Amino acid sequence: MGLEFSLWAVLLLVFAQSSVAFDPLDPFGNITIKWDVISWTPDGYVALVTMNNFQMYRHIMNPGWTLGWNWAKKEVIWSMVGAQTTEQGDCSKFKGGNSPHCCKRNPVVVDLLPGVPYNQQISNCCKGGVVSSWGQDPSSAVSAFQVSVGLAGTSNKTVKLPKNFTLLAPGPGYTCGPATIVPSTVYLTPDRRRKTQALMTWNVTCTYSQFLVSKHPSCCVSFSSFYNETITPCPSCSCGCHNKDKCIKSGSKQARSDGINTPRKDNEPLLQCTHHMCPIRVHWHVKQNYKDYWRVKMAVTNFNYRLNYTQWTLVAQHPNLNNVTQVFSFDYKPLVPYQSINDTGMFYGMKFYNDLLMEAGPFGNVQSEVLMQKDKDTFTFKQGWAFPRKVYFNGEECMLPPPEAYPSLPNYAQPIIISPIAASVFWLLIHIFL
Repeated sequence: MGLEFSLWAVLLLVFAQSSVAFDPLDPFGNITIKWDVISWTPDGYVALVTMNNFQMYRHIMNPGWTLGWNWAKKEVIWSMVGAQTTEQGDCSKFKGGNSPHCCKRNPVVVDLLPGVPYNQQISNCCKGGVVSSWGQDPSSAVSAFQVSVGLAGTSNKTVKLPKNFTLLAPGPGYTCGPATIVPSTVYLTPDRRRKTQALMTWNVTCTYSQFLVSKHPSCCVSFSSFYNETITPCPSCSCGCHNKDKCIKSGSKQARSDGINTPRKDNEPLLQCTHHMCPIRVHWHVKQNYKDYWRVKMAVTNFNYRLNYTQWTLVAQHPNLNNVTQVFSFDYKPLVPYQSINDTGMFYGMKFYNDLLMEAGPFGNVQSEVLMQKDKDTFTFKQGWAFPRKVYFNGEECMLPPPEAYPSLPNYAQPIIISPIAASVFWLLIHIFL
């Protein structure tokens, strides 16, 4: 009995740890880092490292990714193309003018910035570490660099795989598994008539967990509707009130001071004072009701003075998103992680129009409207059906109001208020015609 209980406890612990990084709206989303050994050198190898973001709606924004690992032996990095390490480390044992690029046992690598000389570039490099989500732009959901490793194995049998991979994108949240040898990558020549392959390939898979970033959400949702005057705000302290004593009141002199929009190296936010204290608020307004259609207005507001959001994404889950007729001023893509269910959609800004959400202030918002066709078997305004089940901004799940606070349909006839003059005219007409 004791052994059986222990086994169940271990299984539950493993499941709990794995489910932390599971996203039901993107069950197969991850970042895969692939190492392809493309040539051997006298004391090591040259590898092409490719980072693919297979997450549908979670991208890597500025200041970009940071990748780290530990060497299994005493390897060094002789040179890099398309990226660089943040520190060289102690290379004093190497005599002469040929010093390695990095001698640290645990190198930390960052992407190069755009505009570096061509001899330092390779394909898919040099974007400042910014990587799009797979659902938004697959062609930009990749980053790559080349590394020449020395004091390492020189064959498939003697190479030791790096270990303890870490990924910041740009902050915490990702957990990386061990490197795993996989079948060698196959390449096509430019004329597509010949195949070549890597000498050796290994993969590292990194998954994201919102709980590793913060115990509080980073966004909240408010509701309103045409059929109820009540506006349901974000819950108080939705994102925690730990920044309450550092916030800035809207319209104050401090909010208009110079340098307020300058970001800090530690990415510490500077929030506008609100009751919810979230950097992002999403508002869902049920705007109009037609015979066969209904219309929703969505607005995203930034309350962070120090951060603008490039290539932002907004994901909503609602049963009527299976029949979207038109989306105004946002790009839209349905997300169908489970083929039989189509209730989730991703919205994002149109390129060069509203794909940049500015800092807090008069221009710190984007908005759009969605027209959906009704399904007469399921459509209703009762019991909060018209509001989303889940909302994500930039891959972070937002806090919704409690269901009992949703705007509800009035359950009584609205009283008609008649002015004294109108009442007199009304009664005069009655006496004339009756």
